[in-house]
Amino acid sequence: MMNVAILQALLFVVVVTALTKPLGVYLYAVFETKTPPLPRSLGRLERILLRLCGVDPLQEQSWQAYALSVLLFGALGVLVSYAILRLQPHLPLNPQGMGSVRPDLAWNTAVSFATNTNWQSYSGESTLSHLSQMMALGWHNFTSAAVGIGVALALARGLTRRKESGDSPTLGNFWVDLIRALVYVLVPSSLAVALLFVSQGVLANFSSAVEIHPLEGVAQILPMGPVASQEVIKQLGTNGGGFFGANSAHPFENPTPLTNFLQLVLVFSIPAALTYTYGKLARDQKQGWVLFAVMMLLFVGSLCAITVAEHAPSAALSQLPIDHSAGNLEGKEVRFGAAGSALFATVTTAASCGAVNAMHDSFSPLGGLWMLVNIQLGEVIFGGVGAGLYGMLIFALLAVFVAGLMVGRTPEYLGKKIEAKEMTLAMLYVLIFPLCILGLSAWASVSPSLLSALGNAGPHGLTEILYAYSSGAGNNGSAFAGLGTNTMPWNITLGITMFLGRYFMLIPVLAIAGSMVGKKTVAESAGTFPTGTVLFAGLLVFVILILGALTFFPALSLGPILEHLSAHSGKGF
Repeated sequence: MMNVAILQALLFVVVVTALTKPLGVYLYAVFETKTPPLPRSLGRLERILLRLCGVDPLQEQSWQAYALSVLLFGALGVLVSYAILRLQPHLPLNPQGMGSVRPDLAWNTAVSFATNTNWQSYSGESTLSHLSQMMALGWHNFTSAAVGIGVALALARGLTRRKESGDSPTLGNFWVDLIRALVYVLVPSSLAVALLFVSQGVLANFSSAVEIHPLEGVAQILPMGPVASQEVIKQLGTNGGGFFGANSAHPFENPTPLTNFLQLVLVFSIPAALTYTYGKLARDQKQGWVLFAVMMLLFVGSLCAITVAEHAPSAALSQLPIDHSAGNLEGKEVRFGAAGSALFATVTTAASCGAVNAMHDSFSPLGGLWMLVNIQLGEVIFGGVGAGLYGMLIFALLAVFVAGLMVGRTPEYLGKKIEAKEMTLAMLYVLIFPLCILGLSAWASVSPSLLSALGNAGPHGLTEILYAYSSGAGNNGSAFAGLGTNTMPWNITLGITMFLGRYFMLIPVLAIAGSMVGKKTVAESAGTFPTGTVLFAGLLVFVILILGALTFFPALSLGPILEHLSAHSGKGF
């Protein structure tokens, strides 16, 4: 089984690495050239949409205008989705006769999908109509990913545009970035891969549920729906929300080994490619490859830890006279096994995707620990579409600042000085995330209305709480499902967490971009710390891990670490 895990991981890493350059070049051509690809077809569609929206593609925005556009678009998306969910029984494409979604659940779901989180406190096949799945949720799967790409590009432009070469002191146009991401990247890719998914057996229809009568004589209800189209974009856009409650463990969403592998590749494809796009923007490809190498190093380390943890037998069963060679299979599909489940869990938590093909709540304590670490490091191990790049760039600024402190000179990044304003904004970005997670987790740990949803007491219960708020703030969306979160207190607080974790962290990112874009570049000197080297990559890894450990280790020690120690001492059962 371990050999299978190694081969799967190697193949995945090779494919993602091979896709990074060509897809990165394509993204650069889409967003940074005057004539994007396929001007006669996709270009015509882009021009029509820009004209309908009243957008001048040559008019760029300041960081304030860009941020305001992002916030207004997000707020409008939440309102429209909330209205669709509340009015569901009065709208078409509702063959199962689904009723109205409760106000607190509608709020939670609308915010969840608008923020690219896709946290689901419900089972889609029993709660939402086909129209709600496509318009309220599927729409956000496309647009929230496009927003992330736009913000990442805005920060990249702020860091790489040079005043001396005549580059514009603005950050681009949000509406142009949004439409181009949809027209050239997300929609055509989803159409092509959806057809491949259908050929593998993923559902794609508008039928009502089908009742079958197997040999046992007990009737079974098989839900139907437009699954394939939703499945592609949930992975490609690192959204993660499943058409079915079982998500990618469901055979109608993920029927074959090929669909399982393709889903994983889709998750990492755009976040990895954006690092190459960034290198082209910086006019120094080493800058992009350093970011890619750091992301891949952190990913491989986490994958090794989770794979080893899940190939060990469960502590509760380790003394029984049974074959333990398959590892910990509790909560896992036998067709994927421990190896396939560990790889999927690592990818989905590293990329803030949230799709699952196994029950994360049933992973070993150490497996759950590393999934939490992936999220709590700040959505930078490839991360969400766009979010991984801008999160990693914030840490790069912090790493340059640390290097500047060590040598006693003003830090520089790509020839631009990093000053107090940028560091203040970077620390604001870094602090919002743990404040949401730890603050709300502490409250939930003593609030009777929130504690009543716990399925487990002790350290595992604390882990469930930490995972929920980490997933919300990190816009991940996966869950330790032993926690029953479909209650008003949980729906409201998680909705607030997701909103803060997305939009309150975008504002300092765009403010840094606006501050940096107007700065003059200075020539390299003997004291300049090079940022396209192995040394800088090591420093960047060190800064990410140290900040994560200082922030979250005390809470993790009371949750999954204590659970692991208790289980192996015999006191946990």
